[in-house]
Amino acid sequence: MTPRIALTPGEPAGIGPELAVKLACAGRPADIAPAQIVAIADPELLQQEAARQGKPLQLLPFDPSEPPAATPEGALHLLPVSLAAPAHPGELNSANGHYVLETLERAAQGCLNRTFDAVVTGPVHKGVINESGTPFSGHTEFFAEQAGVEKVVMMLAADDLRVALATTHIPLKDVSSAISADTLQQVLTILHRSLQHQFRIEHPRIGVCGLNPHAGEGGHLGREEIDVITPALDTLRGLGLNLIGPLPADTLFTPPQLARCDAVLAMYHDQGLPVLKFKGFGRAINITLGLPFIRTSVDHGTALNIAGQGIADSGSLLAAVSQAIELAQLRAI
Repeated sequence: MTPRIALTPGEPAGIGPELAVKLACAGRPADIAPAQIVAIADPELLQQEAARQGKPLQLLPFDPSEPPAATPEGALHLLPVSLAAPAHPGELNSANGHYVLETLERAAQGCLNRTFDAVVTGPVHKGVINESGTPFSGHTEFFAEQAGVEKVVMMLAADDLRVALATTHIPLKDVSSAISADTLQQVLTILHRSLQHQFRIEHPRIGVCGLNPHAGEGGHLGREEIDVITPALDTLRGLGLNLIGPLPADTLFTPPQLARCDAVLAMYHDQGLPVLKFKGFGRAINITLGLPFIRTSVDHGTALNIAGQGIADSGSLLAAVSQAIELAQLRAI
């Protein structure tokens, strides 16, 4: 099959448009399979960025009624959405907040109606979308709402390391109260099923971090492992899940332990992601689990400070596109 991948470049004043042009024109690595890449964006924005880079970008008409044909090098297929106001690199404009949301909605609806096989998202700026008058907490929550899904899981991946999060963007002081047996069971069930069905790992092995140093040291450094985490894991083990832990994070994130795991569940954002980004910075990606469609994303922000300078690293976007294509092909088998 030739997968049809929706690409949303994200915040128009950030590096997303630059990365989209580089994806089209810089030459894709040989290990990325052919696909139809459909940019959902303002055509003038992309052409202006291509001119800034001195690259001849061809924008091809997108016809969803036609079978997907692979997008040639130097081109993007285009589903046009117009900016509300001209975009200038590094200069946020809340007038374009609704433009960003429209690109995401078009992508989500296209995935839900099977026009697209997956969506790859560039970085957005949450603040400017909120300033435009629409509450927005992030891609993950937006796509969950579009799909009518109550619970999704954020997982980041770099090379052979996959790290999912039990909690995401909350203050550290709130993490303990946010971890419950129900929450852990939901997250681990979604992670287990996604590894089975999306990644085709028949019997996934999941390493689970403890919350406290030394995983609580038998209760002397905290009781969350004894009172919440271990009972939740035992319940899931009774349902057939292969769970390792809870282990201290500084033990679990070592090569011998990681060799035993297909994925790791970290209890909070900065417990797991520094390790992952150290291992694969510039090529790490974000994957949303629990949606009825495939969504991958870059692992970085809008980088307003370097927008328009032509120096943004497209490695994460290339990795996100490659992973989306691979997952779409696996789903089609």
